[in-house]
Amino acid sequence: MIQGSLVALVTPMHEDGSIDYEAYARLIEWHVEAGTDGIVTVGTTGESPTLTVEEHNEVVAFTVKTAAGRIPVVAGTGGNSTAEAIELTKAAKEAGADASLQVVPYYNKPTQEGLYQHFKTIAEAVDIPIILYNVPGRTVADLKNDTVLRLAAIDNIVGLKDATGDIARGIDLLRRLPKVLGNKQFAVYSGNDDSALALMLVGGSGVISVTANLLPREMHEMASAAVAGNASAARALNDRMMPLHEKLFCEPNPVTPKWALYRMGIIRSGIRLPLTMLSEANRPVVEAAMREAGVEF
Repeated sequence: MIQGSLVALVTPMHEDGSIDYEAYARLIEWHVEAGTDGIVTVGTTGESPTLTVEEHNEVVAFTVKTAAGRIPVVAGTGGNSTAEAIELTKAAKEAGADASLQVVPYYNKPTQEGLYQHFKTIAEAVDIPIILYNVPGRTVADLKNDTVLRLAAIDNIVGLKDATGDIARGIDLLRRLPKVLGNKQFAVYSGNDDSALALMLVGGSGVISVTANLLPREMHEMASAAVAGNASAARALNDRMMPLHEKLFCEPNPVTPKWALYRMGIIRSGIRLPLTMLSEANRPVVEAAMREAGVEF
């Protein structure tokens, strides 16, 4: 099981919107050197909704090749079509990804039984470790704990990215998992930087982090301390990064982290419509948060 800080990595782009693989390779190297515990590629932060299927598969393959076994790679391969999610997941497995991140199907609002059958069908079709991803703020549909527990009994469904921000709900799931699974390991990751510390201190396995795009070493150290139960060290690091946890979401993700990385001189300013670069009004707000967190730019 991957524990600690997994970066929800941005997909760097040239000003014309084409993928900047040179910058992407530099980002991967930076995260390897900084101790990031895993890379999540082509998720929401990686602008998966605007990539073609061919680009999606190319980015996953490039990530795996560049990482070269030095850091685990989790490929975002979900979709609101079960058949499409299976094809993306097959391609990720063939490319050598270590796991798949499967988002709750969006827009079509399936029932809990529909969600169960969707994820079960993908898990049976592709023999790769699968991490479920519940983000009802984006998908509308909400994967309930009872359904997560049903799915966790499937051998290759190994974790959940919980982006509800509901700590009580996370505690309920963590409390009930051992009763259902026995000795099987099942990781619960926070999908929210601002509540990640709390979830890890009550038994979560880590965080799939946007803030880690800017402060990879600090997020790794904070998550490692939290998972180990060292609350004081984890809290000190988290307190420093809290301005970023909050302000990196002042506009829809990944608008703000991409602009911040551009401001740091690490990537170019490319982003694809319908997303646009960070508004002029929010730039001083984000810069202030970056300074307070100790980001160099």
